Amino acid sequence: MKIFMSTILFCLLVNQVIGQLYTAQNAHSHNDYAQQKVFHLAYNEGFGSIEADIHLVNNEILVGHDEKDLKTTNTLAFLYLEPLVAYNQPDRKLQLLIDIKTDAKQTLDQLVILLNKYPSLTRNKNIKIIISGNMPAPALFEVYPDFIWFDGRLSIQYTPKQLARIALISEDYYKVIGYKFIWPLDSVSIDKAKQFIDKVHQLGKPVRLWASPDKPAAWEQFMQWGVDYINTDKIKELADFIIHHQ
Repeated sequence: MKIFMSTILFCLLVNQVIGQLYTAQNAHSHNDYAQQKVFHLAYNEGFGSIEADIHLVNNEILVGHDEKDLKTTNTLAFLYLEPLVAYNQPDRKLQLLIDIKTDAKQTLDQLVILLNKYPSLTRNKNIKIIISGNMPAPALFEVYPDFIWFDGRLSIQYTPKQLARIALISEDYYKVIGYKFIWPLDSVSIDKAKQFIDKVHQLGKPVRLWASPDKPAAWEQFMQWGVDYINTDKIKELADFIIHHQ
């Protein structure tokens, strides 16, 4: 019995240690288009998730946070799709999180037309193109090609079929913990965060918290909680931090 219990404890310890291992695949480049080296910096650091906000303007899909930021040269194709075709290794896993800022249906319909021009991306099972921001109703998920995935919300009750199209579940960090700009967190807020993350994991989905504190103390906390994608605007700093914690 002692040997049996020791074996169980050893397995639990191993699982716990494995669960704490993070790589750059767990890093999410938030508003990546704002970086000096769009796409390339996060990609070269090995990030597993890259975010681009898009607007539909005269049937062109432009990248930028607000209308005032848009330039006709900054298309999704030029900044992200073409570099992905040129540089991506077939066996490398990457999720491209596309945050729609304009009308959900019109923009997504045009996006599908655009993506169909890049079969090497849409047919690559290691690349997930995930729609966030303005999204169609869950009942319409099945209308879209199977290379289109969606960014879920824990507050929405999905059917099993709809949940199968959810690639990850995201939420505003401060909505989860209940208040803003306080660090370190108290035990109540920590419990709220852990409960949220546990509920997402019980659905079998990875979790991302946006608008989260972007500093080493927070990254350390997120690793302890098991946040699957750590949101950052500090690509190099987070990449170095993760390496030093492996």
